[in-house]
Amino acid sequence: MKIITTVKELKEYVKNIDKSIGFVPTMGALHQGHTKLIKQAREENEIVVVSIFLNPTQFLKGEDLDKYPKKDEADKKICQLSGVDVMFFPSVDEIYTDDEVSILAPCVRGFVLEGFSRPGHFNGVLTVVMKLLNIVNPTRAYFGKKDAQQLYLIKLMARQFFMSVQIVAVDTQRESDGLALSSRNVYLSKEERQEALKIPQSLHLCAKLVSKNIRDRDEIVQKMKEILNPLELSYVEILNRNFEVIKEVELGNSVVLVEAKVGSTRLLDNIWL
Repeated sequence: MKIITTVKELKEYVKNIDKSIGFVPTMGALHQGHTKLIKQAREENEIVVVSIFLNPTQFLKGEDLDKYPKKDEADKKICQLSGVDVMFFPSVDEIYTDDEVSILAPCVRGFVLEGFSRPGHFNGVLTVVMKLLNIVNPTRAYFGKKDAQQLYLIKLMARQFFMSVQIVAVDTQRESDGLALSSRNVYLSKEERQEALKIPQSLHLCAKLVSKNIRDRDEIVQKMKEILNPLELSYVEILNRNFEVIKEVELGNSVVLVEAKVGSTRLLDNIWL
């Protein structure tokens, strides 16, 4: 595995490759969810590039940038064992300058749900993803469905900027008890970990209700909130896959999303119906 730390060296490397490139952008602290992305990239491409970059522009003031878990040596080992060809490990100064051009999230769909509770967050996400995609110039880039709004906006950006990269959505990886894997799960105490299980339980209830032909958005959301109580909720929402409000679940075209705080830890989860 080759480790590259500069934009110049990586652009030179990929420029001379006449093979398909699968790219997995991450912020580090890799877990089985990331290795699932890497595995699919490995299966579908001749070369696999993984970036480890803790992007400061997507964190708002007072968020957990400074305490976000860093496991650089473990990340290198995971990438090596997963068959990664190139690990891109840039510094902040390598990616950003003092006077930046930035990408702005769309005014409506970029400022609802997580974008409402974290205004400006998706500007930072889209800017760094655009930069990384331009550096790597991959055939395919892999993102998890757990961050459904992020995934949608990245797909939208790729389409609206006429980018040739294929954005590939990968199913959420879960713990044996159903909790969605996240680098932030390490923040949870033993008691909080049990409370966090209310999130996948609420989504399971939603799927059960839909299987019984209950499709009304308000009824489903209310029953989900009963399970989620007393967690601090940012939102419980059901949208179509264009992130538009719907009154009834549309099978094959719906996303059910939850964001909740467990203790001081913000957790996201969803199911696609």
